[in-house]
Order: sequence, then C-alpha cells, then structure tokens
Amino acid sequence: MCIRDSRTFLTGFSVAWGIFMLVILLGSGNGLKNGAQSNLGEYAVNSITVRGGWTSKPYMGYDKWRRIQLHDRDLEILRNEFPEVRQIAAQAWFDSNKAAYGSQFMTVTLCGSLPLYQSISGLKIARGRFVNDNDIQLYRKTVIIDQTTEQVLFPDGESLGKPLRIGDATYTVVGVYEGNKNRTEPVCYIPLSTGRLIYSADSPVINSVVFTVEGLHTDAQMKEFERRLTRRLAAEEHFDPEDESALWIENMMEVYKTISMVFGGINLFVWIIGLGTLLTGVVGVSNIMLVLVKERTQEIGIRRAIGASPRSIIAQILSESFALTLTAGIFGLSAGVWVLSVADSIPGLKPDGIDVPIQIGFSTGVIALAILVAGSLLAGIIPAVRALSIKAVDAIREE
Repeated sequence: MCIRDSRTFLTGFSVAWGIFMLVILLGSGNGLKNGAQSNLGEYAVNSITVRGGWTSKPYMGYDKWRRIQLHDRDLEILRNEFPEVRQIAAQAWFDSNKAAYGSQFMTVTLCGSLPLYQSISGLKIARGRFVNDNDIQLYRKTVIIDQTTEQVLFPDGESLGKPLRIGDATYTVVGVYEGNKNRTEPVCYIPLSTGRLIYSADSPVINSVVFTVEGLHTDAQMKEFERRLTRRLAAEEHFDPEDESALWIENMMEVYKTISMVFGGINLFVWIIGLGTLLTGVVGVSNIMLVLVKERTQEIGIRRAIGASPRSIIAQILSESFALTLTAGIFGLSAGVWVLSVADSIPGLKPDGIDVPIQIGFSTGVIALAILVAGSLLAGIIPAVRALSIKAVDAIREE
C-alpha cells in the first residue's frame, strides 16, 4: 500500500509540476510582452515619426555627411499634399537649463511642442493641461512639467499656476504629466513658438514631425506612402531620395507588428515546451494506471465474472485517471498563479512607475487544464483496453 501511495503521489506531482511550469513560462512571456509594450507608452498605433538624419551621398553639388533638418514648410507639405495624413505635431529640443522655484532647483530638458503631440504620443496628463493653440499663437510662457520635477521643486504638490524659473525665463506651470522615471533628465514641455523665440531666434527648424495616417491597410500601401514621403521631402530639403540615412522614418505600425511577431513566436515556443512537460505527466498517469490494472487483475476478473459490463470497467479506469490528473492539475495551476501573483507584487521586479503584469489570463489557465485532463483521459484508454483484455478465468487464477 505504501509503495502504491508513493507511486500515486509522484505521478500526481509530475502532473502538477508540468502545469506549474507551463503557467510560469506563460506568465513570464506575458511579462516580457507587457514590458515591451509599456516602453512604447500610449503612442498611437497609426502614427509615424520623421526626423532628419545625415546624408551619406553627395547630391546636386552638396557634400555628403550633411545634416538634414526639417522645417515648418515640411508640415505644410504633409497637410496639403498627403491626404492620408490626419493629425500633425512637431517638436524642437532646446538646451538643458536649470529650473528653480524658491530654494529648490534641478536641471531639466526643454522641448517645444505643438498641441497635438499629446494625443498622438499618448502623454498622460495627471493634472492641468498640455500646450494649446492659444499658447502657440500668443507665445505664452507656459510649461508642463513631469511628476518627478514637481516632487523636487514643489514638495507640497501644488505646482499649477505657480511661476517656474527656467534659465533666464519665467514660465507658469499649467500641467503635470506622468513622466518616465527611467529618464536621466526630466523633460519640460513648452509651446513650440515660445521656445523658438527665446532659444533659437525664431528659427523654423524642427527636430521631429509626428503624425497619424488613415487608409493605409496593407504593407504595400504603407511602403508606397513612405516612398512618396521620402521623395517629396528629398526634393524640398535637397538630398538623394535613395539615401537611407538622410531621413529617419519610425513607423509605429511596423514596431507593433514586429513586437507581435516576436512574442507570438515566444508564446508558441513556451506552449511547445509546456506541452512537452505536460506530456511527461500524462505518460506517468498512463504508466501508473497500467500498474494498477496489473495489481487489480483478480478484482477486474471477478467483476467481469459476475456480469460487469465493459463500459463500467472502462469508466472505472478513466475516472481514476481523471480524478488523479484533475486534482494534481488544479494544485499545480493554483501554485503557478500564486507564484506569479507574488512576483507581480514585488516592486523590484518592475521599472518604477510602470505597471507590467506577469499573470496569465483566466482562459489560458482553463485551456491548459483542459488539455491536461483530455490528455489524461487519452492516457487512461490503454490501461482500460488492457483491463478489458483480461479473461475472467485467467484473472481469478492470477496470484
């Protein structure tokens, strides 16, 4: 009896371990995927960012290694000549400056921005607002700071409406956004028009253009759009349209697609490894049921001699296989979910300020358990057939 109990326990443990490892692997895969997506923030999936690069080829009398800069006229080209373009925003980066309020100070980076940048990039405003059209038109000295800057310069947490000295200019804080704590230096957003007037002599140069597109549903359509865009800007900014380093185009659709493909492959690999682990447990269930059938040969023979139907014999074997697998499977699944919950609650495993869940979905757990139970029922068929093949007379004679 002790040996039989030990065999049953070890088989149940192998089943529980199989689904436990599958849950841990799937949860870890989800954590990696969620972490990668969180790095993208809330950027619009249909957004494209364009930046000027460096030429690697001479063109029309211009030398190579020339810096390509975008200008306001490029925004007008996008608005007027590309019907696929919807929302458009631009940014210009200025030198780092010391920000001070009272006796508190820190170094920040200034970024001049147009209003639509906030909705395209998914920048989350915690309080107040972002840059608006009036700020741009009236050259207002308004600033949107991140939560880290607010904590340092305004310890009381009341920053809205207060003056903030940045370099030689004084701005009014109109908004606080949820910043990225991984940045080495906080970014403060100001109206693009104001920043240009104060820091770049009202230069029309912009560092990046970000915009959303509609009606581009296939890879071919997107490639054609990028080709037309490159050729048009090449004509405007005087660089070779075949020079891939002159213009940098970041397509969020492609980024999301690449991430989905990579983690789809990882998810498939995890399922293959996990199902292999589950198969080991299922084989163990089949083996122990074969041993049990062998040990209970006389019992099965007597039942058949007194008229037990083949269905009842099969039902007995399969029910024992089902009970063992279901019990062990639920235990392993629960243990896996618990371990993931504990890991999910440990702050050190996540970047500051970023919620990266590493749990599995309810449906995933149910599917894994269903696969395990179905496998156990299939594994019980061989012992059941073995039991049916036992002749009543031979079974009764069995010692």
